[in-house]
Amino acid sequence: MPILSSTRLRVLRTLWTLRTLWTATAVAALALGFAGPASAADVNNAKNAGFESGLSGWTCSASSGTTVSSPVHGGSAALKATPAGQDNARCVQTVAVRPSSTYTLSAWVQGGYAYLGATGTGTTDVSTWTPDSASWKQLTTTFTTGAATTSVSVYTHGWYGQAAYLADDVSVYGPDGGGGGDPVPTIPSAPGGLTVSGTSSSSVSLAWNAVSGATGYNVYRDGTKVTAVTGTSATVTGLAASTSYGFQVTATNSAGESAKSGTVTGRTSATGGGGGAVPKHAVTGYWQNFNNGATVQKLSAVQSQYDIIAVAFADATTTPGAVTFNLDSAGLGGYTVDQFKADIKAKQAAGKKVIVSVGGQNGTVSVSDSASAANFANSVYGLMQTYGFDGVDIDLENGLNATYMSQALRSLAAKAGSGLVLTMAPQTIDMQSTSNAYFQTALNVKDILTVVNMQYYNSGSMLGCDGKVYSQGSVDFLTALACIQLEGGLAPSQVGLGLPASPSGAGSGYVSPTVVNNALDCLTRGTGCGSFKPSRTYPDLRGAMTWSTNWDAAAGNAWSNAVGPHVHGLP
Repeated sequence: MPILSSTRLRVLRTLWTLRTLWTATAVAALALGFAGPASAADVNNAKNAGFESGLSGWTCSASSGTTVSSPVHGGSAALKATPAGQDNARCVQTVAVRPSSTYTLSAWVQGGYAYLGATGTGTTDVSTWTPDSASWKQLTTTFTTGAATTSVSVYTHGWYGQAAYLADDVSVYGPDGGGGGDPVPTIPSAPGGLTVSGTSSSSVSLAWNAVSGATGYNVYRDGTKVTAVTGTSATVTGLAASTSYGFQVTATNSAGESAKSGTVTGRTSATGGGGGAVPKHAVTGYWQNFNNGATVQKLSAVQSQYDIIAVAFADATTTPGAVTFNLDSAGLGGYTVDQFKADIKAKQAAGKKVIVSVGGQNGTVSVSDSASAANFANSVYGLMQTYGFDGVDIDLENGLNATYMSQALRSLAAKAGSGLVLTMAPQTIDMQSTSNAYFQTALNVKDILTVVNMQYYNSGSMLGCDGKVYSQGSVDFLTALACIQLEGGLAPSQVGLGLPASPSGAGSGYVSPTVVNNALDCLTRGTGCGSFKPSRTYPDLRGAMTWSTNWDAAAGNAWSNAVGPHVHGLP
């Protein structure tokens, strides 16, 4: 081996050091090149997404929008927009976005028909919608921006001639467009004001105050989470009778869950529940306290297939909200009050429920304030004590006030106890939307409500739950309209189909018992449907109702003989 000079050795060492440094630098650069630049976290690019600052950042057509403090999905405010005339209550915000990026657009809605969409995306504009919703429902869609798109228009709107809609917690989630969205949420505080708002033999209803920044709430029973809701109330079911339970609530959002609220104790009642011992599947029939050409009956002659007999009708008095009952002894062939009372007891001994119906086509009873609500409750309870009625049927066809009728019925329930039978017979137009007063009332008293037997007659065409128009007199009319109630907040056991017993029983809308039975099968079993097929079945559907037992008798009992056994044979 040749001997190297000291100068040459120094040069070689320098070259080796430079090579080592270059290699390390290149590897590091290569690693950085593969890693690429770090992407910024996705954010909600919408401003004032929860409407906590009023309508700041939003523009609503024809002054159709406002903010409300209740109901809200999260925080302390929500948008309420009301269509009118040719205006669909469109509320818009311009949102800054990044070009060539994908965003998820979402919002929580409630009330009337609600639409959510985005325009000016630079690619394909998007929208989604939902029909009426009694509770908060989330609408979600996605869009991708074009190569030169830096802003989009995000909108909500309702539909012409429909009820107002609510919107809250709008989100345009994706890469930061630089427009500055709402602050990142923090964990909400614990809810306050937790109270027990109602009880039955198997349930406890709770209510609490809204928490700012919350998007949902968890309900705990004796330390165990039992349900999650988006509103400020909940009903915990499946409880044992005559038992005390401890309840707490927490508030939640994307940042996490709050501490638990203070504990309240709720105790279930001893027996019963709304409707007492009404069968799982029941037939309701109206008994006429007058002679209009149908067969005149004493109560004792009412056909055995009827489980609930609604005595039609109570009469209004000169006292606002108060009602009375006057037996038409002369029109009923000398039927006496004592005989009538004895027949009520006999029907009850046979397992039937006899209730008094308030309203009818010509009946006008106004319950529009606290005083008339108290008069209604007191007078109906007085009739229950005098005649032995098991409850009341609300058949007010000239409108009602949801707030005060609900107050009246709750007052009546407090007097009558858990065995109260409470039924309703709204017209089809009254149950098209959860924002209608009748539907609101039914939902308000859901925990004490036995059944809603909507009148599928004297109606004309109506919207089904799928948004399509159906004409009365068909299986589809019955099933598609029942679906609105079944998906709008009522339990299947609180929904019944109301039809005339014969062509003479109504001006229009009569269908044969076969059509009624097919509709019942479609809803409970998924068989016998027409073109409309519900997305699921409702085996707990309560049953059917008819106007009237008298017209049924006039037609040879054809309706009750066919529909009665079918109802009682439902799953």
